Amino acid sequence: MEVIKLTQANIQDIAAQAASVLRSGGVILYPTDTLYGLGADAFSDEAVAKVYAIKGRDEKKPIHCVVADLAAAANYLEMNDAAMELGKKFLPGPLTLVLKKRSEVNSGIAKHIDTIGVRVPYNDFCLSLAKEFGPYTTTSANVAGGANMRTIDQIVEQLGERAAMIDLVIDAGELPEQKPSTVVDVSSGSVQVLREGAIPSAKILE
Repeated sequence: MEVIKLTQANIQDIAAQAASVLRSGGVILYPTDTLYGLGADAFSDEAVAKVYAIKGRDEKKPIHCVVADLAAAANYLEMNDAAMELGKKFLPGPLTLVLKKRSEVNSGIAKHIDTIGVRVPYNDFCLSLAKEFGPYTTTSANVAGGANMRTIDQIVEQLGERAAMIDLVIDAGELPEQKPSTVVDVSSGSVQVLREGAIPSAKILE
């Protein structure tokens, strides 16, 4: 497990290194605009299985992905007016949009489900990596059901032996206390808030 300190000056270099890890089927631990996340190739069955194993997460519970923008998401998802309106207002930012997947998308996070959640974080590293690599998983870096930790040391301690399955750790220091992203299902064209997070439900429904 390699650990690299992230600074404003080395974002592009580390994004390129992280993309190389993802291409080889590896897993990264990285900062977002809310929490630290676990990243892997979103459409690789093997890579996504590693993320589930690290978290000890039930494989029936979906994992979302990061994309560079909604135009990139349209390659995998069926976009609609509700998604575009919310995207225009809140993205990049702490919003996860759940949309119907395209019929040909059936691997990784899309296996055995009809919808996929996508994020466009307000975070330079996340966006650089999405442009360099493409969609990668975003799920909080914690044991399933465990507390969300804000430092790398706390996360590694909580994960225990499973932390050894992480190939690259991108350390941005202690993240400020934040709520997770707000998750909104727009797959039917209407708006349903599944989880209220950093963006209040009232603002979404406006």
